[in-house]
Amino acid sequence: MSIYSLAAELGKAIKEDERMIRMEKAKAAYEADDEIFKLITEYGVQQQALSQIGDGGEIDTDAVTRIQDRLDEIYELITKNPLFVELDEAQAAVNELMATVNNTIMYNATGATNCTHDCSTCGGCH
Repeated sequence: MSIYSLAAELGKAIKEDERMIRMEKAKAAYEADDEIFKLITEYGVQQQALSQIGDGGEIDTDAVTRIQDRLDEIYELITKNPLFVELDEAQAAVNELMATVNNTIMYNATGATNCTHDCSTCGGCH
């Protein structure tokens, strides 16, 4: 079996892993949510407004404060939304899976590992 066919098999196995399935479902739910879409859109508009405040010469510090406060509020609304929290947690689980897979491949290819001896940083090397 060639390296590329093994990589294809590994990719298929990762795609079928419960962590990847969870992340894909979480991503789809997050992207389909109208409330989050509106908040992200407003966040972009507010950022653009903030970046254009100084274009006219004088900077209106009150406007900057109001916009920054609204940006902070929107950010908090997004990041505390249960759909965002689920997506963030699911993505972290996939990142951990991928790091473990990469470490396993490197260990088997080179005999070396990226072990920090702090088991909280990986999925296990022993």
